[in-house]
Amino acid sequence: MVAVSANRLELLQIAEAVAREKSIDRSIVIAAMEDAIAKAARSRYGQETDIHADINPRTGELRLARHLLVVDDVENPATEITLDGARRHNPVAQVGDTIADTLPPFDFGRIAAQSAKQVIVQRVREAERDRQYDEYKDRIGEVVNGLVKRVEYGNVVVDLGRGEGILRRDELLPRETVKTGDRIRAYIYDVRREPRGPQIFLSRTHPQFMAKLFAQEVPEIYDGVVEIKAVARDPGSRAKIAVISRDSSVDPVGACVGMRGSRVQAVVNELQGEKIDIIPWNPDIATFIVNALAPAEVVKVVLDEERERIEVVVPDAQLSLAIGRRGQNVRLATQLTGWDIDIMTEQEESERRQKEFAERTKMFAEALDLDEMMGQLLTSEGFTSVEEIAYVPLNELASIEGFDEDTAAELQARAQKHLAEVEEAFDNRRKELGVEDDVKALPGVTSKMLVAFGENDIKSVEDLAGCATDDLTGWSERKDGETIRHAGAPDGFEFSREDAEQLIMHARVAAGWIEATADGEDADTAPQADA
Repeated sequence: MVAVSANRLELLQIAEAVAREKSIDRSIVIAAMEDAIAKAARSRYGQETDIHADINPRTGELRLARHLLVVDDVENPATEITLDGARRHNPVAQVGDTIADTLPPFDFGRIAAQSAKQVIVQRVREAERDRQYDEYKDRIGEVVNGLVKRVEYGNVVVDLGRGEGILRRDELLPRETVKTGDRIRAYIYDVRREPRGPQIFLSRTHPQFMAKLFAQEVPEIYDGVVEIKAVARDPGSRAKIAVISRDSSVDPVGACVGMRGSRVQAVVNELQGEKIDIIPWNPDIATFIVNALAPAEVVKVVLDEERERIEVVVPDAQLSLAIGRRGQNVRLATQLTGWDIDIMTEQEESERRQKEFAERTKMFAEALDLDEMMGQLLTSEGFTSVEEIAYVPLNELASIEGFDEDTAAELQARAQKHLAEVEEAFDNRRKELGVEDDVKALPGVTSKMLVAFGENDIKSVEDLAGCATDDLTGWSERKDGETIRHAGAPDGFEFSREDAEQLIMHARVAAGWIEATADGEDADTAPQADA
């Protein structure tokens, strides 16, 4: 460390060199020098002294000053001065002002110089970390090139030029080996501030890494003519990518494949031979899922939009192809579409239909005291429940071949009697469980639902009012690429979120927690049901 009386230009030259080396602003280095010099000066004049150093950024001139607060009664002479003493420096000084008492230049001692050096090093390091964080936090989602600096326990430290990134072992492709000095491409998926400095997390397994590689190889994607709608990867093994073209004259799949497969092959090479299925995206979810299951052929699909689930029927010989090795094909299709996919063969679907037909036939026969043939006749006509028979227009029943009006009327009478008996049984069970009548009075609540509430310890309006929407509808979570379904309290009821929210709001009004508005709507908004 040099004396304070050193060559003025030398301070500026040091600041310029450090700023250039660390890629930080020169003013930050000068401010660090000022703090360091002030700290060194305090070691000479006393630690309680309020000393400030000021370096002129153009001339390098250094001024040292001790700041004193103007007070009526001095309690600490190191930081305070009387009004009379202050007016000898500044005739117009007032109590509460600060007087700057200029100090003469001095030479640092060895310890003071070492301490000042530590201050500068620390401040410069902090500024460098801030610069790295500010630079890379806005680059999340970019693909960067770097040089492997070192490999620690399988984790790879990558020199990015103006920062270091960490490529963890689980973010490398399986069986991929890298050595110090290798050039490597990776995707920035996170940048975090940490006590040891900003951490730049890189990945080669992230689905968007593949999407960005395609954007680099395919001009149509870079220009926005072709859009990547979804990506699913089993890193190092297989991937699916869904694309759509905004220009009807451009084939999105052909654009991604390239002449003789040159474009897709470049991406495959970067991903260590990972096989890639390029799939045309379609707004019709059924068509999109059929495309996603390629190369398997699909005979039939059955959508359950409420639960985002789809049943896919494939030829018997295509089952293993549709599922893929260790379920890979259907798992990637599920990730790509966001829908749960159940795959069955034509034979399995036929057996299931026969089983459902037999179960409904038996249900009608037992509930309505019919013979098997008449139960089969009702099932084959498309009836699925006793409620449908009880409340369908009489002429629809009478129009069934072999039925007349008297037969139809008798069937409806038996159906209504059966429903009344079931209702009575549910009501008795509800009372046994202790579910209050006030819950029964809520709109949209059935006796069967009340029994389910009671079995889940929802026995009063207050209990129902305290529920969240997910408590009634159930919820799904994705874990290890699989969707796990958690049932709601009334298991077996297909509640929509809107129905559940409305029921909870009615309960909150009935419990007096909120007030209904003049138009009959609840004062609270529906999303508060999740609170």
